[in-house]
Amino acid sequence: MTANTRNIVILGGSYAGLSVAHYFLKHILPSLPKTFKDYHVYLIDPSTHFYHRVAAPRASVSFDLMPITKTFYDISNNFKGYKPEDFTFLRGKATGLDTTRRTVTIQHTGLDKCKETELPYHALILATGTKAHLPILSLQGGGHEEVLEALSDLHDKLACAKSIIVGGGGPSGVELAGEIGEFVNGTTRWFKQKPTRPKTQVILLCGSKKLLPVLRPALAKQAEAYLARVGVSVKYSSRIESTEKLGDGHTKLNLGNGETLVSDLYLPATGVTPMTEYIPYELLDDRGYVKTNQETLRVDEAGLRVYAIGDVGNHSRGGILDIYEAIPVLMTNLQRDLLAAHEDVNTKPTGDDRKYKKNASETQLVPIGRSKGVGAFNGNRLPTLMVHMIKGRDYLSSAAVEIVTGTKWNKQSGWKPTDGCLSGSEGEKEMLIAGTYRANR
Repeated sequence: MTANTRNIVILGGSYAGLSVAHYFLKHILPSLPKTFKDYHVYLIDPSTHFYHRVAAPRASVSFDLMPITKTFYDISNNFKGYKPEDFTFLRGKATGLDTTRRTVTIQHTGLDKCKETELPYHALILATGTKAHLPILSLQGGGHEEVLEALSDLHDKLACAKSIIVGGGGPSGVELAGEIGEFVNGTTRWFKQKPTRPKTQVILLCGSKKLLPVLRPALAKQAEAYLARVGVSVKYSSRIESTEKLGDGHTKLNLGNGETLVSDLYLPATGVTPMTEYIPYELLDDRGYVKTNQETLRVDEAGLRVYAIGDVGNHSRGGILDIYEAIPVLMTNLQRDLLAAHEDVNTKPTGDDRKYKKNASETQLVPIGRSKGVGAFNGNRLPTLMVHMIKGRDYLSSAAVEIVTGTKWNKQSGWKPTDGCLSGSEGEKEMLIAGTYRANR
């Protein structure tokens, strides 16, 4: 790199970070002036592989049902088409952010784990996402090997467990319980509501009075019925206060209502934590998410040309759909900022920014086992077959390939200042393609 190089630093190599990197290299970089300054993209993540966490519920029971090749993708291999002078994948973890000096501190991982780099940025995109409490549901801030090991360990435990408790009544908990239930108990014939003698007792604990908070009560009840068909019983108003690992390997759960449960295997699917430990406290809200401009996706308090995208930002409802809608907005505003600052780094663009608008409609698809599911799109109930075809068949594996290879962003999103945000037709099309996976938040 030369003294005239301006670094575009992307922290996070999952759905959001990969999308930003590919979109920038395909569309933004070629549009920037070639005089005086060069631009270089750094994509930074502790893991060499992208984990398609949407598929975690099915991967949790068997690699035969959800192969490793459909859940883990080598990041570097999918950026070989770009010039080395334009792109670097750096395996490391952000440990500090100095918005005054405009630098990010990176602790290298892998073979260079003792090395630390202070990387200056011209533009910074925060896309480090969230981590689930259960290691199989997300990367934990380290390498993908940790998730592979956790999945293999769970496969072994499922083979021996006679009682299983899944904690959490959101989509992750329902999907996980459904996959486990069908794997260990099979499914009933159409005229039976539940197995007569299930091989394994599977309980789903829900802290509220209904499953799936985003969806209407009728769909929540349908989800309960589909869970029953694979031998999963639901206990409502059962908030977990504490857990204790017993000497015999069982887990004891103490519930808020005073009840105590003991199980061979306990799997918490009760939420996520933002991976923002490296970010100054003043840039975070009271839940630990990045305080993001709800329309432009800039992090205004961090200075010029700093942005947040995906689950890490407090603008987001979480999930692939949100990223699909946010990428065109962020990339348009990033391009405007870079063009304005090409000659003078302190110059801001004039005119209107592209604006993001959160989708607040009843839109969510939740597969339950390998053939059923419930969901709604834009407030309209979807039949179970459609939920299966869109998401449940392979848990959006084709969408994962499009994101990691960059083909999802082969076409640049057009925009005029009068457009405001994604048009209804464009946004609705993306919703349906996405399958609308959302993480519990």
